[in-house]
Amino acid sequence: MNISKDTAVTISYKLTTPQGKPLDAGNLAYLHGGYENIFPKVEAALEGQAAGFATTLDLAVEDAFGARDESLVRTIPKSEFPPGVKVGGQLQGVGNDGQPQVFNVVKIKGPEVHLDGNHPLAGQALRFSCKVTEVRSATAEEIAHRHVHGGHGHHH
Repeated sequence: MNISKDTAVTISYKLTTPQGKPLDAGNLAYLHGGYENIFPKVEAALEGQAAGFATTLDLAVEDAFGARDESLVRTIPKSEFPPGVKVGGQLQGVGNDGQPQVFNVVKIKGPEVHLDGNHPLAGQALRFSCKVTEVRSATAEEIAHRHVHGGHGHHH
């Protein structure tokens, strides 16, 4: 089966800097066809391919996690900070658009806590290597939910 709209695609992937420094690796199942489950440039490269296909793509900042948004960097008083959360942890907050936003705890300094709502890889060009390991028709439920269930996909 070839990859097309409404297929569930499983890939093994490696994410590195353009110079080859490893950043992440694993397996991922996504719903193909513009559901924003994977980088659009990667989805375009996989269109029409089948299990066994492998590719490496260089992703510019705008093709990966986008540019850093300095308005998502915040400092809050430690008194407003929930106990038990440490540097490297995450907090749910409200973004600039009033929508829920995840903030990473980047530093705790004296009475201040420094938060960053940017993806940790925002502002970076990346190299994405992957191999397609499985392609199948998505279920009606997966299409309705806009993501793959089970396996390396989403679990409810």
